[in-house]
Amino acid sequence: MTRFAAPIAEQIWDMKYRLKEGDGTPIDGSVEDTWRRIARSLAEVEKDATHWEDKFYSALEDFRFLPAGRIVAGAGTGRSVTLFNCFVMGTIPDSMSGIFEGLKEAALTMQQGGGIGYDFSTIRPKGADVKGVAADASGPLSFMDVWDAMCRTIMSAGSRRGAMMATMRCDHPDVEDFITAKADPERLRNFNVSVLVTDPFMEAVKADGPWDLIFDGKVYKTVQARQLWDRIMRATYDYAEPGVIFIDRINAMNNLAYCETISATNPCGEQPLPPYGACLLGSINLAKLVDAPFEDGADLDETALDDLVATAVRMMDNVVDASRFPLEEQAREAAAKRRIGLGVTGLADALLMVGSRYGSEEAARLTERWLQRIARAAYSASAHLAEEKGAFPLFEADAFLDSGAMRKMDADVRDLIRDKGIRNALLTSIAPTGTISLYAGNVSSGIEPVFAFAYTRKVLQKDGTRTEEEVVDYAVQLWRDKFGDAELPEHFVNAQTLSPGDHVRMQAAAQEWVDSSISKTINVPEDISFDAFKDVYLQAYESGCKGCTTYRPNAVTGSVLSVSEATPAQTEDTAKTRGQELAAAQAGNEVVYIAEPLDRPGALEGQTYKLKWPESQHALYITVNDIMVGGRRQPFEVFINSKNMEHFAWTVALTRMISAVFRRGGDVSFVVEELKAVFDPRGGAWMNGKYVPSILAAIGGVIERHLIDIGFIEGEGMGLKSDPQAEVVNLGGNPGPACPSCGQFGMQMIEGCMTCASCGHSKCG
Repeated sequence: MTRFAAPIAEQIWDMKYRLKEGDGTPIDGSVEDTWRRIARSLAEVEKDATHWEDKFYSALEDFRFLPAGRIVAGAGTGRSVTLFNCFVMGTIPDSMSGIFEGLKEAALTMQQGGGIGYDFSTIRPKGADVKGVAADASGPLSFMDVWDAMCRTIMSAGSRRGAMMATMRCDHPDVEDFITAKADPERLRNFNVSVLVTDPFMEAVKADGPWDLIFDGKVYKTVQARQLWDRIMRATYDYAEPGVIFIDRINAMNNLAYCETISATNPCGEQPLPPYGACLLGSINLAKLVDAPFEDGADLDETALDDLVATAVRMMDNVVDASRFPLEEQAREAAAKRRIGLGVTGLADALLMVGSRYGSEEAARLTERWLQRIARAAYSASAHLAEEKGAFPLFEADAFLDSGAMRKMDADVRDLIRDKGIRNALLTSIAPTGTISLYAGNVSSGIEPVFAFAYTRKVLQKDGTRTEEEVVDYAVQLWRDKFGDAELPEHFVNAQTLSPGDHVRMQAAAQEWVDSSISKTINVPEDISFDAFKDVYLQAYESGCKGCTTYRPNAVTGSVLSVSEATPAQTEDTAKTRGQELAAAQAGNEVVYIAEPLDRPGALEGQTYKLKWPESQHALYITVNDIMVGGRRQPFEVFINSKNMEHFAWTVALTRMISAVFRRGGDVSFVVEELKAVFDPRGGAWMNGKYVPSILAAIGGVIERHLIDIGFIEGEGMGLKSDPQAEVVNLGGNPGPACPSCGQFGMQMIEGCMTCASCGHSKCG
C-alpha cells in the first residue's frame, strides 16, 4: 500500500478525493483504490479496456501523472458532475434579457463545479443611451456586481466557492473604472480581473501616443496610452489586479485561429477559450522523473517522460467522452475540438534535484527543453490517436498546420499530423496545481518556485490534544533523506529571493512550448519600489508571454510574502524562532483547524433565540451551543425548531450542515455571511428597521449576534475577533492571511489563486 509522504497529503486525499458514501463511509479504502477507480472509468471506452486500465493505473501510480482534482474526485463515481475545470461562457449580448440569460448559464455551470470566464467588453458603457426606455446604461461593472453576488450564493461542486475571471478590452470606454474596481476591498471578491491588451495598444504605449476608447464605432474618450498603461501598473502594484492578457498574441498563436476567436480565459488564465469553450486539466509530476537526484549527472528521464505523456494524452482524451457538462453548448464545443490541457507540476523541485537555480538562464533552458519534449510527445500521441479513433471534427490539415503554434513544431511531427490528422486541437497548458501538489507529497506547484522549504502545521485532534506536523517541500525532504542535516546548497532558492525578471524568464521559457497558456503569479516583496516593479508586464510582453499576473502584499488583499536575505539554513532557524513566538503570542487565544470532528461532550453551554418571521405563523427557535477550545469559546452546533412543519426538512438539513462546519473549527464566521447573502425571490421582510432578504438571512443574523456575544467576532461582518494564529511560517517571513476554510495563517498567492498550504483550500480549486 502506498505510504503518503506527509500526513497532510493523506488528509487532502481523504477530504477531497476519496470516494465515500453519503454518510461518510469510505468506498475507496486506499489511494490505490482511487487510482483504480479513475483508471477503470477512463478505460471503459477502449476496445481493450483491461490493458488500458492497467496502463492508466501505472501512470497514476506513485503520483507520476496527476489528473486535475475534478477528475480524481469525480471519475468513476457515477455522480452528475463535470470532469472539466475550465469554461468560458457565451458572448454576453448587450441586452437586459441576454445579460440575465448569461447569468443563469453561469450559475448552472458553477453549480456543477466549473470555474468560468466572461468578457464584459460587449456590454455598452456607463451613461450610453438605452433606446426605447429613455434611460442611461449602468455599464458592465454594475452587471459584474450582479455576477459577484450570484457567485457568493453558489457552492461550487458542493465543496468550494465558484471562481470567475472578468476581462475587458483596453479600448472599452469603461476600462479605467474596470482597472480600479478592486481598489474597494469589498467589491468583486469572487472575480479575478484582467485587461485584454492588444498589440496596437502596446505600440501606442511605447510611442506615448493617443488611444481611443470606443464602443459600437463611437469614440467616447481619447486618452494617452502610456497613462492608461501606468494606471494598470499602479493598480496591480497597489492591490495585485488587474492582470493583463495579450489577446492578439493568443489569437495569432491559436491552433484554431481558422475557426474561433478568443476574448476571455478561465479564472486562472491558463486556458484562453472561445464562447462556451471548455478544457480539462492534468499534470506530469516532473519531480518523480529525475534520475539520480542531487548527484553528478542527475537529469530528467526523457524516455519515461515520453511514455507517460502519451498515456496521459489518451487518458485525458477519454475524459472528453466520460464527462458531463452543465450546458449542451459546452458539450458540443468540447466534442468538436477535444481540447485538453496537459501540463506539469514539480518543475522547481526537479530543477533543484538536477542542481539548477530556479530563475537562472540554465534553468530556463532546461525548462524549455523539457516542455518541448512534452509538446512533441503529446502531439505525436494525439496524431496516433487520430489514426485509431479519428481526428477532432473541425480539423483542417492545411489551416491547422499553418497556425502560429504549429509552425515551430518538428517536421516529422508535422508530417505525422498531415498524414494521420490529430485527435486534440490543443494539448498543453500549465494550470494551478496547489491541492494536487500537496496530495502528491508537497511537490512544488506548477512551474512556480518553491514557496517555503518547510513549515509547521498545528492540528487539533478528536481528544482535544494538539499535534504539530512539519510539512516539508518534496525536494527538501529528499535532500534530508540523502544527506541528513547537511546545509542546503546555494541553488536552493524560494519565492522570496527571486527578482521579477527571474519569474518572467521562467514563464517565457515554458510558454514557448505551451499551446494554451500558463497560470503563474510573479510574487514580489512588499518593499519593492514602483520603479523596480512597473516594467514587469512590459517584460512579459517583450519575452513572448501570453499574459501576466503579479502579487505584491498590500492593504487590500493582505500580506503574504516578505523578503529574507538569510541563507536557507539561517531561514529555517528563523522560521522555528518565529513559530515559537507565535505559539507564545497565541496561547489561550487561538482558532485552530480540527483534523476530525470533535466528540460531543455530554453537556454544552449555549443560548436559544426566538425568531419571528413576518410571513410565518409560528416562530423559529434557534439554539447555538459552544465549546471551549484553547481557552476561548467557539460555536460547536446549531439546532433550529418550529411548529411549522413546512420548514421541517430544510431546517434539519441546515442544522446538520452548519453543525458539521462548526465542528471542523477555524474561522467559521463565513457561515454568517453566506446565510445573510441569500435572497428570496418572493421578497424579504423588514425586521427591526432593517430589510432582511430571506428567512435564511434572518437566521444568519441570529447566529451572527451569538458569535458577537461570545466574542468570536467583533461586530457585524467583521470576521474573527482575534486573528486565528497558527504556526504556518514561510521561511524567514511572516505568515500569510488566515485561510477561510481552516483558519490557519499561511495563505499564499500561487498561480493567481490565494491558496492555503495547511488544508489545500484554494479559490481556484
